Amino acid sequence: MAVKRSRRRETRLATALVAPAVLILGVFVLYPLLRTAWLGFFVQDPFGRNSRWVGLDQYRDVAGSDSFLNSLGVTVRFVVLTVPTALVLGLLLATLANQQLRGIRLFRIIFASTIATSVAVASMLWLVLLEPSTGIVNQVLEAAGRDPVNLLNDPDTALATVALTTVWQSLGLVFVVTIAAMQSIPEVLYESARVDGHGRVSRFLRITVPLLGPQLMFLTVVLTIGAFQSFGQIDILTEGGPQDSTNVMVYSIVQQLPLDRGAASVEAVLLFLVVGALSFVQFRWLDRRVHYGS
Repeated sequence: MAVKRSRRRETRLATALVAPAVLILGVFVLYPLLRTAWLGFFVQDPFGRNSRWVGLDQYRDVAGSDSFLNSLGVTVRFVVLTVPTALVLGLLLATLANQQLRGIRLFRIIFASTIATSVAVASMLWLVLLEPSTGIVNQVLEAAGRDPVNLLNDPDTALATVALTTVWQSLGLVFVVTIAAMQSIPEVLYESARVDGHGRVSRFLRITVPLLGPQLMFLTVVLTIGAFQSFGQIDILTEGGPQDSTNVMVYSIVQQLPLDRGAASVEAVLLFLVVGALSFVQFRWLDRRVHYGS
């Protein structure tokens, strides 16, 4: 009897501890998701009321529409441009800053500074640099006798330019996570590799990168999700243009919301499914290739 009473007390305590988290998850995550999915079953009238039930027809129409496929393609290209670049550059900066040199702490602070920069601040900074008429970059080019560039208003360069802004902002997170992990790698491993005749590149590829596997997997998933959810830099720098070349999925949803809440809800659900499926694949595929130290 005493054992049963003890287990009941433990169960009640566990329930009490978990209940707030479950309540918050249900109110702020599960309910909005279900509500959004439900709105996707209705065609909205011009006043935003549920006017007619159409079921899955709207999901099929939106998923096959040119606008959704274009925004999905733009988002995928944006992810491909930002995530690998931020990972590689952040890892290289962490490797450089991990050297035992005089004054290296100053560079560590500089490299990590972008982690404290908001999307709005980073976007405005790059807008000041790249603005076609008064931007610092064009002023420098004109002073050097070169023709000005209009990167943000060119469909061929706008997405890459916005991606550059996102990469710059992401470097701080990648740098902080990877350099912290590097400093926990035992120096004896590098000493053994030196004795065996391995050079800097070989030690980096055979020791550093494998032992950073868990951190790199975490960063890959987090950066991918963040890239799929990008909105602020698009809104400030290009507003989805020119010619929808930077019209990523979240920006498309926000633009569609006042006009057709049902279609916007469908796009939001599809975005959730795409990100969820991609995260699942990343975890399953990367986890098999990650070395977890004892």
